[in-house]
Amino acid sequence: MRPTLATQTNIAPFGTLIEPGEDGAPFGSADAALELNRGTPRFYIMRLPGRPMLVRDITRHTRVTQCLASATGADWFICLAAAGNPDGPDAPRDITCFRIPGGRALALHRGTWHAGPFFEGDSADFMNLELSDTNDTDHETQRVNPPILIEP
Repeated sequence: MRPTLATQTNIAPFGTLIEPGEDGAPFGSADAALELNRGTPRFYIMRLPGRPMLVRDITRHTRVTQCLASATGADWFICLAAAGNPDGPDAPRDITCFRIPGGRALALHRGTWHAGPFFEGDSADFMNLELSDTNDTDHETQRVNPPILIEP
């Protein structure tokens, strides 16, 4: 699957593409409305090893709006499916892959299904904002069959 270049408009069903803005600008529609009140927020830089750009599984977090960004400003890829019901049973449908431009962050809506980040290279660092226990207590994963090959 060839990724679509992410824009604020085409990413809106899944989250908010956060673009650079002037310092001191008031909160507005281009900013992410975060939900971090169901636990202790955790902001960290995760180092990911290179891997094939093949989506075999897709995950969602129902308690938090997760934010991701390349720590080096490089372009990266993510595959997304809209959250049908973040508070109940849900299955990923209509998976779309995006290229996130360097210098941009992505804030996923609570419950958005996601696979990635993916990138070209041996390793990459990503900034991640979620809850301190997201990977232990709020991590629902489903198989993608057939797997999706991302073709940058």
